[in-house]
Amino acid sequence: MKSAEEQLSTYKSVHLNSKNIRTHFVGVPLIIWSIFLLLNLIPVNFFAWDDPAISINVASAFAIGVLIYYFKLHASLAIGLSLFILPVLYSTYLVAEVQGAVWIAIGVFVIGWVFQLIGHKYEKAKPAFVDDLNQLLIGPFFLMAELYFMLGLEKELDKQITPMAVEKRRALETLRREARS
Repeated sequence: MKSAEEQLSTYKSVHLNSKNIRTHFVGVPLIIWSIFLLLNLIPVNFFAWDDPAISINVASAFAIGVLIYYFKLHASLAIGLSLFILPVLYSTYLVAEVQGAVWIAIGVFVIGWVFQLIGHKYEKAKPAFVDDLNQLLIGPFFLMAELYFMLGLEKELDKQITPMAVEKRRALETLRREARS
């Protein structure tokens, strides 16, 4: 498994433009929310307590798996992601009970991707997942890291990944220029 620094620097290498990052702070949560809503619509429940809102269904099983992955990468960032994912799980569980929930999920998903694509127009770089599908899981992890950096937390992590990201971006741009020649 690649380190948190390696994964974050790869993601950041195509997310250096502040406008792109801002669009991702809208787009990524919308996409995550819509995916959890779709997962909540799958009629499989592995375990339920007396309160049906507290259950292990496909959405919560996915959340547990992803959070374990995030904790293996970086416990501090994973705590922040847990605080984000828990309300997402609960709200999507509630919306899954609404008639037409699948259309809500699809609409929110499309809107989220519109924000993503607008951001990459600013960046003038393709999304990170195009070359590595694992980067789809790193998007939320990256945004949590960026939030921590904005709050003055995890300064050492920022000092590590930013130069790596800039170097990776230079290499990408060199390859792009060479391909055009």
